[in-house]
Amino acid sequence: MTLEFIPNPDRVSPPPSRGFSLMMLGGTLAGDAYTFAELETMFRNAGFAQSEWRELPPTIQRVVISKK
Repeated sequence: MTLEFIPNPDRVSPPPSRGFSLMMLGGTLAGDAYTFAELETMFRNAGFAQSEWRELPPTIQRVVISKK
């Protein structure tokens, strides 16, 4: 399980994820907020066969559940 600020594919919504991405870019050398497609690729490369994400209302974070 991965708890993360995951922007939509347009990378500018929802607004809290956009703000987090901007904060990471300004505060780290190569920081960013990754889309689900990018995270899914990373997990697949790490050997996970399946990943899915879910909203966690009322928070602005999302959870990715990856399975081997």
